[in-house]
Amino acid sequence: MHQVVVINRTGSLAGTLSLLRKTTCITALGFLMAAVSVPATSQSSSDIHKFFEQDIGLTRGEVAAIESGQPVAKTLPSREPNEVFLFAAVYINAAPETYLHFSHDFERMRRLPNNLAFGVFSNPPQLPDLQGFAFDGSDFEELKSCRPADCLIQMPASSIQELQSSIDWSAPDANQHVNQLLQKTAMQLLLNYRRQGNQALGVFNDKKNPTDVSKQFSYMLSYSKALPARLPDFYNYLLAYPNEKPANVEDAFYWSRVKFGLKPTLRIVHMVTMRGDEHDSIAYAIAEKQLYASHYFETALDLSFCVRGDRPKQTGFYLIKVLGSEQQGLTGVKGAMVRKAAVGRSVSNLQNALTHIKSALETTS
Repeated sequence: MHQVVVINRTGSLAGTLSLLRKTTCITALGFLMAAVSVPATSQSSSDIHKFFEQDIGLTRGEVAAIESGQPVAKTLPSREPNEVFLFAAVYINAAPETYLHFSHDFERMRRLPNNLAFGVFSNPPQLPDLQGFAFDGSDFEELKSCRPADCLIQMPASSIQELQSSIDWSAPDANQHVNQLLQKTAMQLLLNYRRQGNQALGVFNDKKNPTDVSKQFSYMLSYSKALPARLPDFYNYLLAYPNEKPANVEDAFYWSRVKFGLKPTLRIVHMVTMRGDEHDSIAYAIAEKQLYASHYFETALDLSFCVRGDRPKQTGFYLIKVLGSEQQGLTGVKGAMVRKAAVGRSVSNLQNALTHIKSALETTS
């Protein structure tokens, strides 16, 4: 998954973007940012330079580096300490379709070294789709003592209560029953989301301060007015799903058990893909929206934009990525120190990831 920064709930560093270290792309996940403007649907070379310099704050040297095929990555300002936003861009000398195929190659994603398990949901989703979506190791010990407002695994109070009332922890097959309940609950969450949209994402009651996932997601998308101004249909669909679906948008859902940080994390992701027409400068926009994570990330969204170059000799496209998340453990003196170190490493890993993406796409084109 495309993670940004992994901090555990007590504020210690759990790891940063380990998923990107051995892979050829950012699988996002996670993932997050409608927070930044993207070039308008008709733009000139000077327009995209203005976007890089004025909207993102890149130097002319950094813009020149992107034009020459070197990836540039940086952090973006946050409104609150629990927000993390990253920006990255690179020019790729290949058709935008190469990235579309690359980002939707689920078999490749399944083989990524940090994906301990991976699955794509059928349409409509079926319970067997979740085979392998399971807790293991220390998660079971943590679940035994899990209580509302005091749990090391993210879940709503209703799930915590059902877990404690329905599982006989002394039974030899208790762990099997836990995973059956987990898969049943995850399937119901996805089915409810497909019917009701963001309001079905619920509230995490694992910590003292509950997290309303739907409200956090909306707050995240409110970071700037640029996305609704430039891609209003795409933006509205992210908020209004399953309503207001544009004709040029497709949905897919997948889950993964990802190895990063102190422990493996289960995630469920909604991938939204918008296809521009041949005259649009934005050939594709892809959002990977986290619906659930068992650890670390309360809300996450990764956005990718394939922006066509318009100069006569430009045959490729600009790959622009904006990643972010909301999580606890980044406040206070210790949290600030952890944040600085983790985000710095994440920027470096993101830049390296774009290098791998560029190489992979230009080699196969």
